[in-house]
Amino acid sequence: MPVNHLHRSIPGHHKQAGFTLIELVIGMTFMVVVIGFMMAAMMPKERESADQIHLLRAAELGQSLLNEIRSKAFDQQSDFNGGVLRCNETGWRPCTSSLTLGVDGAETRADYNDVDDYHGLDVFEDALGRDINDIYRGFSVRIKVVYDNNYDGNSDNYAAIIDNALLAKLITVTVTTPLETEVTFATYKANVE
Repeated sequence: MPVNHLHRSIPGHHKQAGFTLIELVIGMTFMVVVIGFMMAAMMPKERESADQIHLLRAAELGQSLLNEIRSKAFDQQSDFNGGVLRCNETGWRPCTSSLTLGVDGAETRADYNDVDDYHGLDVFEDALGRDINDIYRGFSVRIKVVYDNNYDGNSDNYAAIIDNALLAKLITVTVTTPLETEVTFATYKANVE
């Protein structure tokens, strides 16, 4: 025969279920601290991820500027009709002085015809003079062109070189990303045929 158990409730004695207010406050505080640590741990990765994208864009911009500059003549005093005569060649004009590298007169970027016209350029526009700040928001550019006849990365005075074939200009393009990372690109343009 089955045994029936009777359950009786005791007046004033209830079984508790749930959390107290203090336990909820402590639990939420603990959760906020844990989430804060997790966010702090993930922030450097987020910055690195953004920096990688900026570096790719800087490479794109720097390389396109170098390509544009290298397509120009070695010097303003060179022969632009096929490059038959080079500056400093016997019977032709001397190359531009180290002290006067840069824009020749009132030239605009669309009129640049030799590599040293770009010296000191920091205007953010494309080759046609259109503003590209919207495309490269937060980026900046600096361009430096100097004589570096011995290819050591240091500026030289071209007048000290006797052999015309040794004349070379170092073109340096520095692109700074929105996260202040500087990326430098460099190439040479030589005074050769």
